[in-house]
Formats: sequence, structure tokens, C-alpha cells
Amino acid sequence: MSGLFKSSFNRENSRSSVSKINWQPLIAVPQVEDLQNRSKQSPEKTFLIFKHSTRCGISSMALRRFEEEWEAIENIELFFLDLIQYRDVSQKIQNHFNVWHESPQAIVIKNGEVIYHASHSAISAQAISSLLAKTA
Repeated sequence: MSGLFKSSFNRENSRSSVSKINWQPLIAVPQVEDLQNRSKQSPEKTFLIFKHSTRCGISSMALRRFEEEWEAIENIELFFLDLIQYRDVSQKIQNHFNVWHESPQAIVIKNGEVIYHASHSAISAQAISSLLAKTA
């Protein structure tokens, strides 16, 4: 893939600063079931999936805002899904967790279930942090 449509997962080349989030790439369908299984086996663990369209300015704004607001939380793993490159993974998330696809979208999984999902400007790092503090 070249130029404009290259994945933004490698943010070192973007015009914004490098993310303070240690994103893990979500690139394969089996990872979706693995996340759910891991969250069931380790109830103290939480997983966040950020679904991002590299072709959408709104998605880029939401991602940038989320990264700026995010404060590290223990026992959470953050996954980044490039929707353009990995549409099959996005479809698996929609079907597996019964969460309507949107872009951008943040989905939080705990104990094998979706406990939070939001899209566009409703994505809030602060809301996620508050929710996780209550469920800890």
C-alpha cells in the first residue's frame, strides 16, 4: 500500500506526535475470539479495541483526541484496528460481539463481554477510565 492510504498504525511518520499509547495491532480474525477468551479467563484484565479508518478525517481526529486524553491504566491492553486493511477483522468483531460497526469506534471488553462502545465524537478516554475505575 502506498502514500495516502498507508496504515496509520506506524505513527512515527504522521504529522502529529508519536502516540504515548503502546497500541497492539489487531490484524487477524482469530485474535478477536482470543481477546474474548483471555478476558473470560482473567477477569481483572480489560481489552480496548480502537477501530480506525485511515481514509477518514473524522476518524483521525477522534484517534488523535483519544491518544491525547488517554492516561495509562493498569490491566488494560489496547488494540488498534486499521479498518481499511483488515475489514474481515472488523466484520468478525461486529458479528462476534454484536456491536454495530462504526468508524471510528472504541470497544471495551471485560469478562468476555462488551462493557462500553462509542463512535465518532462520543469516544471518550475519560469515560472509559471512569467506567474501568468503577468495575475494578
